[in-house]
Amino acid sequence: MDAALERLADEIRRAETVVALTGAGISAPSGVPTFRGDDGVWEHFDEGQFTYGRFQRDPAGFWDDRVALHRDLFGEEYEPNVAHEALAELGRDGHLEAICTQNTDGLHLDAATGVGGDGDSSQSHSSTDANATGSETTVLELHGNAQRVRCQECGARTDADPIYDRAENGELPPTCDCGGIYKPDVVLFGEQLSGAAIQRAQALARESDVFLAIGSSLVVTPAASLPRTAAATGATVGIVTLEETPLDDVADVCCRRDVTDVLPRLSSLVTRDLSR
Repeated sequence: MDAALERLADEIRRAETVVALTGAGISAPSGVPTFRGDDGVWEHFDEGQFTYGRFQRDPAGFWDDRVALHRDLFGEEYEPNVAHEALAELGRDGHLEAICTQNTDGLHLDAATGVGGDGDSSQSHSSTDANATGSETTVLELHGNAQRVRCQECGARTDADPIYDRAENGELPPTCDCGGIYKPDVVLFGEQLSGAAIQRAQALARESDVFLAIGSSLVVTPAASLPRTAAATGATVGIVTLEETPLDDVADVCCRRDVTDVLPRLSSLVTRDLSR
């Protein structure tokens, strides 16, 4: 592994633009449940009940079920792990232009801005249709942020917890002061990703000199296509995941190790060589 990481560290030091794509594998060590696989969330809930179509057709029923799902996913407070922190450190050192994440837990924002479990990043950061900036690194939340809700009428965003409390206490569906219905600020099944977000992610992939795919199975499109886009424009592509992916053939470096081992080591290699 060291030789592969030495190569990536060297490429990162020389690169003008480094971009990372992250998936569930980077948040699992923080305790965030995964949706698929052994004991995944969808083994306990019917994913068909959480579609955009159902939200539009039956918002009260959707919210009734969504409360239970949200409590199962985020009933505990999660904090960034050493892999999140390593990416934040690369950003602070000016070596990471952007993180495009498929995750909705907000942990990259917490790591980048130093917001802990009791902080509220929802008021200062954006959703799927714009960029969220922490320190030197743009965090692009491709699938939204489950810690926020958004009014479908006026577009106002607010912290999710009080809204879920209202729904749990019988306000179904919960509504904004303007009378509009709140929706979890995430991309639901059957709902299109923000065109602005995916276009920005594709542009970042094309502009990148180094593209890192971290903790992602690389099967969910369109995010899964980003490493191939980067490779097509000459970027060095590194994939860090425990399992093989369909895009291993385009990678210059594949690390089949835990992200909590690989990313701190990679960050330290970049920092170590800079200090010489």
